[in-house]
Amino acid sequence: MNFLSKRLFIASLFLGSFVGSVHAQTSVSKSNFHQWAATPPLGWNSWDCFGPTVVESEVKANADYMSKYLKPYGWNYIIVDIRWYVANDKAHGYNEKDPQYAIDEYGRFTPAENRFPSAAGGKGFKPLADYIHSKGLKFGIHIMRGIPVEAVKRNLPIKGSKATAKDVYSEKDQCRWLHDMYTVVAGMEGAQEYYNSLFELYASWGLDFVKVDDLSSPIYHQGEVEMIRKAIDRTGRKILLSTSPGETPIDHADHVQQNANMWRTVGDFWDSWQQLKEHFAVFKRWNSYRMEGAWPDGDMLPLGHIGIRAERGNDRMSAFSKDEQYTLMTLWSIFRSPLMFGGHLPDNDPFTLSLLTNKDVLDVLKYSRNNKELFNNNDLVAWVADDPKTGDKYLALFNAQDQQEMVADKAVWSSGLINRETPGGSKMVDVDITGAKKLYLAVSDAGDNIDWDHADWITPTLYKGSDSLALTSLKWTKATAGWGRARMNKGVSGSDLVVNDQKYESGIGTHSNSVIEFDIPEGYTRFKAMAGLDKAGAVQNAGATLQFMVFTQNPSGPMPADSAQIAVQLKELGFNSACTVKDLWTGKKIGVFSNEFAPYIRRHGAGLYRISPQRKN
Repeated sequence: MNFLSKRLFIASLFLGSFVGSVHAQTSVSKSNFHQWAATPPLGWNSWDCFGPTVVESEVKANADYMSKYLKPYGWNYIIVDIRWYVANDKAHGYNEKDPQYAIDEYGRFTPAENRFPSAAGGKGFKPLADYIHSKGLKFGIHIMRGIPVEAVKRNLPIKGSKATAKDVYSEKDQCRWLHDMYTVVAGMEGAQEYYNSLFELYASWGLDFVKVDDLSSPIYHQGEVEMIRKAIDRTGRKILLSTSPGETPIDHADHVQQNANMWRTVGDFWDSWQQLKEHFAVFKRWNSYRMEGAWPDGDMLPLGHIGIRAERGNDRMSAFSKDEQYTLMTLWSIFRSPLMFGGHLPDNDPFTLSLLTNKDVLDVLKYSRNNKELFNNNDLVAWVADDPKTGDKYLALFNAQDQQEMVADKAVWSSGLINRETPGGSKMVDVDITGAKKLYLAVSDAGDNIDWDHADWITPTLYKGSDSLALTSLKWTKATAGWGRARMNKGVSGSDLVVNDQKYESGIGTHSNSVIEFDIPEGYTRFKAMAGLDKAGAVQNAGATLQFMVFTQNPSGPMPADSAQIAVQLKELGFNSACTVKDLWTGKKIGVFSNEFAPYIRRHGAGLYRISPQRKN
């Protein structure tokens, strides 16, 4: 080979290498991000147990547990939730009085080093991500939509642009419940570059998942969704996108499906049966929008040890009964929602661990197809799905029947609808209770759902002529609340009683649906109070909707039976001959059935079954 030939050969090698490199980069950047989550993601999120206060050692402890006990079953995401960039945040709310932000020279939040010591020296989350990756797991974080208010105040530059923070922001549509960020205005010079710089940073840390809050409810911020999608794709790193909170407006379902891997279908979900029951209607509504790599998300699983330092609620094991926990896991699996566990994993008991490591149940979540509700007959519910490998059917049965808590016709006073558009956010109560022995203060969800339905009975008072008696000086006989627990002289979340921005010292804080029962001392003939929407609910997303009622007799309807038989005709599942039924939770074969399968299901409980045509040897 002569000198010229050698040079041409070397040049061709270089050019081939260069073209190959360009092609590789192009194929990465144009890869279909839906392939990154071929099955619903399974992971742990710090929110339910640590709120905005989680620290590095706690994240590592949960990663260690997941790697040891859950990774063989497909659990692999570890997510640090909200406000990891604030050094002095608190439980039971957010510190918005004097937050100490960690922020870099380009207006991007960085981990608070007192909470995440490995981030010192500008390392960010990379050391923690490396630790989690070393366990064979993936790492993610929560962020708020927009650009930090702090960056705008300092007018910090935007990396990769001549623009500064002041050039891309708007105060319009700022988050109502947390004021760390301003909106980034799509189309402004520097707007896309800001999100590009953000995700460049996250990719350099080694992130695999980002949950973006205040992005989809009550306003769906389409412009910012698209900028985030572009910024992720530009990095060339497989970073799953989860949008929050919910319910995502369903008229944007097609758009979010095409731009995200997960999107919330509800607001914050806690260990409340009423919230769990709402998911039957929610999942039916969202069922047609599921596709591989794009998953409607029923929110985190409030199971195990939660509320340790939560934004709301107290330190506790999940308030769900075992039956309700089976219902939750069965419904999420047959619907194929992502599973993000909310409890502190190292504190799991054997029962909680068993819910997360049932291979047969997780196979329904991962691999079933044609999932749909078969029927809902008076809260006796059936869902069905296919096993594409065998032609078998999966059948989920639920007994969601309840005692009617409040028969409205029995009420002696009703507020009608109260929401944040109601003048003063409240109604005055003044009702004759002459001759009554009992007083029941009830709050319903006004017919929608119980999201953020924080309710206050302000200065509730009994009257006997000119004499008065503060109801808060008495002990109630019993009290229920749809979330948390009713409290004297405090909001249900433990905060002050605040209605229409006015603080009150005396009252009862609760959460729909709620019934609080008192024995009335003899001779009292009148009850007065103010029924109001607590500020904690008024500022959230679309805000709460409530109806207050007063009863002097038990407001409830009849109690359903402890269990009910749910009958499914096998021909409805496509079987015309005898079938074998296996209980997937116990792993046991129940028997052979010819025409009908009709097990008894406990109230608030569930069953999950594999239905197989009987095969001859």
